Amino acid sequence: MCSSDLSRNIDLSVGSLLGFLGYVMAMVQTRWIPDTFGFGLERKFTWIVALAVGVLLGAALGAAQGAIISYGGVPAFIVTLGGFLVFRGLIFRMGEQGQTLSPLDNLFQRLGGGTDGSLGAIGSWVLGVAGCAAIVVSIYLARARRKRYELGVRPMAVDVGLAVVGSAIVLAVVAFVAIGYKVPKTTRAAGVAYPVLILMIVTMGMVYISRRRKFGRYVYAIGGNPEAAELGGIDTRKTIMKTYILMGVLCAISAAIQTARLNSAVTNLGVQNELDVISAAVIGGTSFAGGVGTIAGAVLGAVIMQSLRSGMALLAIDSPSQDIVVGVVLVTAVAIDSAVRLGRRRAVAMSLVVGLVLAAVVIQTGRP
Repeated sequence: MCSSDLSRNIDLSVGSLLGFLGYVMAMVQTRWIPDTFGFGLERKFTWIVALAVGVLLGAALGAAQGAIISYGGVPAFIVTLGGFLVFRGLIFRMGEQGQTLSPLDNLFQRLGGGTDGSLGAIGSWVLGVAGCAAIVVSIYLARARRKRYELGVRPMAVDVGLAVVGSAIVLAVVAFVAIGYKVPKTTRAAGVAYPVLILMIVTMGMVYISRRRKFGRYVYAIGGNPEAAELGGIDTRKTIMKTYILMGVLCAISAAIQTARLNSAVTNLGVQNELDVISAAVIGGTSFAGGVGTIAGAVLGAVIMQSLRSGMALLAIDSPSQDIVVGVVLVTAVAIDSAVRLGRRRAVAMSLVVGLVLAAVVIQTGRP
């Protein structure tokens, strides 16, 4: 969603696409492979085939939407709104009439975490050490790059301090969060869950694409000024199409994780996820005007939104009130973004105060 917003486009179909891809991957495991080849879920390659089908289908559907938007000239809002309806309807047209598909492949289930879906103590420490090494290397390379272009650099003590503090935080998280949590009814440390590991890999990959590859710079350029980007020689149509292909792949990965976590495919998977995604992107600093936003900010926004949802659930807030709060947060975030772009500081403060007050009132009245 962040990449679409950066290019001055939007994707309202992410929730329905996620649910559809999750249902397809479940169909591959529970229906198509057993009925076609007679294989059961005990085959080790079943989860690989299901994941590959989901990723390729997500890329194809993203390419279809992107082609209609970029080459067909249809507004992204209309195309993705149509996709929102089409993908949700396809779930009920796949021959199962909305039936829940379960159980899924044991190896596929590990993608969703759980007792067997984590690295364990040793794997988590290896990941922690690798993270510390990555921090040190990134700081060193950034310093060397600035020297190579004869730009100013921070004092060596500051860089060393950043490396030490960053490494300490990583090791503390591994020790007290990942290793500190024990698998229920055992003394075995759970370690870093596979969904968290996947999130880290995807985040680092997206950061690399957005900062180090031409495609990422093109997306920012198109979002900042599409006309100037096209006059500058950027193939804007091809770039926009690629953003939707990327969205389809990311939706497939998310669908695999959520389906694996549930150990089933349900028809309401991904319902209202598009609202959470939009809110996360805007809260993370992505502007609807395009050209402004970061991958790290979008991830932080997603963490905030999920924490808000989980917190309301722990407080036993009823489902309608949760939806109201999410809607208030979304409107507040967009209002703040608009006020910041227009330089209206008073409007920023007013929007924040009004949003917080409304959310607090809804939460308080939604408690039993």
